[in-house]
Amino acid sequence: MADFITIDGINVEFEKGLNVLEHAKKAGIEIPAFCYSPELSIYGACRMCLVETVDQKSGRSSLDSACSQLPKAGQVFLTNTAKLRKYRKNILELLLANHCRDCTTCDQSQRCSLQKFADRYGITGVRYPQHSPVPQLDTSSFCITKDTSKCILCGKCIRMCNEIQKVGAIDFAHRGAEMVVSTVGEKPINDSVCVGCGQCAAICPTGAITVKNNTENVWKFIDDKNIKVSIQIAPAVRLGVGNAFGIPASENTFGKIVAALRLIGFDEVYDTNAAADMTIIQEATELLARLKTKPTWPLFTSCCPAWVRYVEKHHPEVMPHVSTTKSPMQLYAGTYKKEGVKGFVRGAAMPCVAKKMEGARSEFSSSEGQDIAFVLSSQEIIRMIKEAGIDYVNLKPALIEEKWRETTGAAVIFGVSGGVMEAALRYAAGALDPKNAEALYKAIEESGVRGIPHPDAKAGALVDGIKTFKVTVAGIELSIAVVSGLANADAIIKRIEGGEHFDFVEVMACPGGCIGGAGQPQADWDIKSERARGLYLADKEYQLNSVEKSPVMKQWQDLMGGEKAEHEHWHIHYEGHGHHGH
Repeated sequence: MADFITIDGINVEFEKGLNVLEHAKKAGIEIPAFCYSPELSIYGACRMCLVETVDQKSGRSSLDSACSQLPKAGQVFLTNTAKLRKYRKNILELLLANHCRDCTTCDQSQRCSLQKFADRYGITGVRYPQHSPVPQLDTSSFCITKDTSKCILCGKCIRMCNEIQKVGAIDFAHRGAEMVVSTVGEKPINDSVCVGCGQCAAICPTGAITVKNNTENVWKFIDDKNIKVSIQIAPAVRLGVGNAFGIPASENTFGKIVAALRLIGFDEVYDTNAAADMTIIQEATELLARLKTKPTWPLFTSCCPAWVRYVEKHHPEVMPHVSTTKSPMQLYAGTYKKEGVKGFVRGAAMPCVAKKMEGARSEFSSSEGQDIAFVLSSQEIIRMIKEAGIDYVNLKPALIEEKWRETTGAAVIFGVSGGVMEAALRYAAGALDPKNAEALYKAIEESGVRGIPHPDAKAGALVDGIKTFKVTVAGIELSIAVVSGLANADAIIKRIEGGEHFDFVEVMACPGGCIGGAGQPQADWDIKSERARGLYLADKEYQLNSVEKSPVMKQWQDLMGGEKAEHEHWHIHYEGHGHHGH
């Protein structure tokens, strides 16, 4: 017979290892909390989640943090008493007294936890003097903006950066009333060890760390009648945008995004999937060539710019083993540059804030400027759709430009952890062993490559962030690893240094891959899992499931000319970091 605990008079089935906050969630009760997140360690600093634990014998109660308390079967808890409401209101007033309250102009307006709880508890005034009325901005990063005046010192960003990403770019500085979240040495973010993944912004409950907003510059491009503006759309964007307008997270709304971007004023709209298909060809070819040399180290994927930056800043010894293939975004942009198409400003819609940094890298520039003039996150696309007054839900789907329109399902799964690996293996299987390709596709799908890591509330950490397996393609047995989250990337590097052998390793900086990118609307793991499912469902909608079947890729390769020119076009040398191609 199951054991129970009682929360606000509701019997909740007891689950060992689960804290009071998560038990309450099972009962449909939201206990307010700022510093708690199931994938992070317990911090217990905000005190918003205090509950009353009732002693059954005496009837007395004590105040305990719901996030840190592991209940015992039979215990009784109260979450909504006069004492708790008064206590929480006082905490909120104290936080608001140290908070820049320009809510109407804040990027997190209507999505801010402080704003939400102030509304929930009817905070209509603050009794204490305001100590942080002026924004204190760090805008040095291409990826994020930090405003110390809106920080509530919950420590989520610090734990994310240290525990899940193992970057260590930020920590608490100073003590007492002077305490702030800062980089080591209080340097500007761009001068720190930050890799631009933006996961600090993805987990920040207020507007203290937000995605860099470039919409104003893009509106200027669109409003300039002397130029034309094009944009490419990455796979994961098609799930994140629709969900922001109430559409299920698993539903592919790509056609609506295209229609919305045309209404906003973009002259040409493309699908990054076409370039992802070419990336598959290049990385798989690189892998097969590398296997002939029997290297000690595996080939690492190179699509994720935060991972590339992490290698540069934290593991430069790994850089010679990172694929030299350009990311799909840059590969697409470079194609139009090589073709000599004039008069266009070219941009990209991405789920990833590190793409803003990648687009600004000197390696992707010339006397004509950057190959990519701007990168908009899913959040910024949503903002522009709202600003244009577009009824997104009722939009009729539109088509992208005809050129490179025919893409594959293998490209669309790039947006989820394991997708790049599966796509590359599909291509290798189809190219090397076409007779058995379909059986190999199925074997690859069932090998363990799929499935995103999830937070285990009992452990307080992400699990399944490293998946390893073996797959045989045309008689070649490959040892594979799929890694999600940079702390897991660090762990796999240590395993390789310790002698463990892999042939091919996919790394995505953001837990779950691009579906959990920091540029996407903030979401819990249930929503992220639905986004992942949506990409695999979208994969099944394509007529072609692997790139060796695509006539478009042959046309593209022919367009780029001879083998030498072709190689230079698809590959990149990152300056000053020991990355020398083939």
